[in-house]
Amino acid sequence: METLEKITLVFTIIGALNWGLVGAFDINLVTMLFKEGFLANLIYIIIAICGLINIAILFMHLEKDPV
Repeated sequence: METLEKITLVFTIIGALNWGLVGAFDINLVTMLFKEGFLANLIYIIIAICGLINIAILFMHLEKDPV
């Protein structure tokens, strides 16, 4: 499970950095690298799924380690 956590975290960080670039400089790296189309949409979907997995991981960790 630890490997899945690391992979999803990396994709989520990449997505966050991309959104930061969009907000700060109006630069979208995904569309710059892959143009608009199926591949760019697939990357967005993968990043969204990774974000959802990270939410689930967060709640699993909260249940194990109550504050």
